[in-house]
Amino acid sequence: MGWQVDWSKRGDYVRSRHSVEADWADEAVIDEHAVWLTPDPASRSGHAVRVIGYSTTARSVLTVILVDPEADPSEPPDGEWWGANAWIANEGDRRLYGEEDL
Repeated sequence: MGWQVDWSKRGDYVRSRHSVEADWADEAVIDEHAVWLTPDPASRSGHAVRVIGYSTTARSVLTVILVDPEADPSEPPDGEWWGANAWIANEGDRRLYGEEDL
């Protein structure tokens, strides 16, 4: 499954705050074993999804937050999703992914 994520608004933030590159997050999103939590359990709006997947470049499981373009139909992303956030997965998300020993 190939998804295009628009990181134009939040890519710099993710890099500076979590030291995660947008390309790494994209790898996690397209991981064939990725776990999609729809909606993200922490989403207040219900428009965000949490993707837990492996990035080969980062050599780590990442948690990626995507926002559905329906959140603001007046401003569509350049892709299927807006990239909102990404970080190295915590122990709980790694368990969901099935790689707690990474």
